[in-house]
Amino acid sequence: MQLSAVGLNHTTAPLSLREKVAFSPEQIAQAVVAARAWFGRDDNVARHGNEAAILSTCNRTELYAACTGANAIDSTAHFLADFHKLSYTDLRPHLYTLPQDNAVRHAFRVASGLDSMVIGEPQILGQMKDAVRQAEAAGGLGTYLHQMFQRSFAVAKEVRTTTEIGAHSVSMAAAAVRLSQRIFDKIADQHVLFIGAGEMIELCATHFAAQNPKSLTIANRTLERGESLAHRFSGKAIRLADLPQQLAQFDIIVSCTASSLPIIGLGLVERVVKARKHRPIFMVDLAVPRDIEPEVAKLDDVFLYTVDDLGTVVQTGLENRQAAVAQAEAIIETRVQSFMHWVDGRAVVPVIQDLHESSEQLRLIELERARKMLARGEDIDAVLEALSKGITAKFLHGPQQALHQASGDERARLATLLPQLFRTKR
Repeated sequence: MQLSAVGLNHTTAPLSLREKVAFSPEQIAQAVVAARAWFGRDDNVARHGNEAAILSTCNRTELYAACTGANAIDSTAHFLADFHKLSYTDLRPHLYTLPQDNAVRHAFRVASGLDSMVIGEPQILGQMKDAVRQAEAAGGLGTYLHQMFQRSFAVAKEVRTTTEIGAHSVSMAAAAVRLSQRIFDKIADQHVLFIGAGEMIELCATHFAAQNPKSLTIANRTLERGESLAHRFSGKAIRLADLPQQLAQFDIIVSCTASSLPIIGLGLVERVVKARKHRPIFMVDLAVPRDIEPEVAKLDDVFLYTVDDLGTVVQTGLENRQAAVAQAEAIIETRVQSFMHWVDGRAVVPVIQDLHESSEQLRLIELERARKMLARGEDIDAVLEALSKGITAKFLHGPQQALHQASGDERARLATLLPQLFRTKR
């Protein structure tokens, strides 16, 4: 079984490409099923043994796979291009393709926050757990990926409890606050709007609420969910459909939804700028695909930042985390070796199963022979003697025949190996 991780992230691909490769929550189950079929498209039997899971966030899209075949990595890369109707030639330079222990090491690092734009950020672990639940519900997990992800979660917990990897991290939410303070002297004088009601918006709302803005509003497709989040921050909620009429009253806008298309277009923002009489607007688009059309950034009096723009801000404090990163990497390396030892052990399971089955057949043959002897009234000691000799003779027949038929180096290897295999403890 070949393990692999294929994907792209904030270090290998620009936002404009990442949003094309991103999977929406509604696509994940379909994509997991399609990936398993893709890996086994030339082998109907192998198709049922393949495993797949997809992790898609604002910073990365990755497909983890366990499948048979020599070209697993290349097949995975082609699947991503085919599913999203992209040119493989254009996509391939931005992909990292990680086989076997490198795939496991990557999964452990991602879960631990070492591969994130914000080193040590905890959100990725929850996102990976969600991805695993979705893959499991779609039938994508088998023995290998299930074990790999469970160990990923255990490693992440060990890293966070034994190192200070997250102690100095600057989150995206904190970075958004910091950038807004470059535009507005006091957030306390501003009206803040959050579009969406997911984990990232909740985190951003927490950071901005700490600055006591003049008002805090949540816009969400489902009003009830928006009201629930707004209530926590003494704010109010509006429907997403009401944005065109109300957007002009907000000074700071932070958006992060799962929409596959922009929800704030250039024309709308042009009208908002005019209505505000050119008072500045600070906008942060944390969604992938983007919620705000990129052309909005060209407008005067609009300061638009994407998830990638915040990357330089969150690097602050990186030096302070280097010791913790080194410690975390050491933990991960040890756990990778342990997992690969388990994988190697799994490779001999079919051989052990065959040995058990053939041995059982031999045992049953001799047992039936012994029962017939007993039925004829033969002495029980003689029957037991015949039973033990019969089982021993049948069990040794194969190895003895292999030794007699071998020659040269092969016979020498068997002569060394067989005594080790049949050595018994007394």
